[in-house]
Amino acid sequence: MTAAVRVVLADDQPLIRAGLRVLMADTPDLGVVGEAATGAQAVQLVRDLCPDVVVMDIRMPGVDGIEATRMISEGPGTTRVVVLTTFDDDDYVYAALRAGASGFLVKDMALEDILAAIRVVAAGDALIAPSVTRRLIEEFAARPEPVPASVRRPAIGVTDREREVLTLVGRGRSNGEIAVDLRISGATVKAHVARLFTKLDARDRVHLVIIAYETGLVGPPK
Repeated sequence: MTAAVRVVLADDQPLIRAGLRVLMADTPDLGVVGEAATGAQAVQLVRDLCPDVVVMDIRMPGVDGIEATRMISEGPGTTRVVVLTTFDDDDYVYAALRAGASGFLVKDMALEDILAAIRVVAAGDALIAPSVTRRLIEEFAARPEPVPASVRRPAIGVTDREREVLTLVGRGRSNGEIAVDLRISGATVKAHVARLFTKLDARDRVHLVIIAYETGLVGPPK
C-alpha cells in the first residue's frame, strides 16, 4: 500500500483541528502527525517531523500563517503548505501564494474536497479553491510589485510554444484545455509544463501562474 500522506494541522481553534483530525482518522491515505496552535509551533513541527503537508490557518497568534508559510517554504525540507481559512480575502490569497503556499482553500468547502486538495498538493501539484480563482487573477493584475529575482528572466531558454503554454496556464486553463486550444496532445502539454517547472525554477502550477502575471504574459481580465 502507498504510505499515508503525513499531515500537520496548524489552526488556533482546537475544534477545527479536532474536526480535521477525526475526518482524517477514517482516511487510510492521510495521517495527522502533529498539531500546532500558532505559526511558530507549525514551523517547529515541520523541522522536527518533516511532514508532507501542513494545513495552515492564516490568523494565528504571534507568527501568523502567512509568515509561517514563508518560513517553511524557504526552509530546507520538501513540506508543502495548504492554506485553509475562513478569510476568503484578496490580500490573503495573494500573500499566501507569494509566501509559497501550494494551495488556498476556504473552510466552507466540502470536507471531501479539502481532503482531495491535500492529496493533490502532496502529489506535487497545486490547487486554489474555485471561489477565489477569479479574484486571484484580478489581484495579480491590480498589484504590480517588483519581480523577484527567481522569476525575473522567464524568456531565457523558453521556446515560443512554452511561452504559449505558460500564458494559458496563467489564465487558469487545465492541461486538457491547453491541448485543445493549441491542437496538441495532452502528453505534449504535460511535457511543456514539466520543462517550464525546470526552466523557471517553479515549485508548482500556482507558481507558474504567478510568473505569468508578474512578467506580463497575462494581463488584466477583460
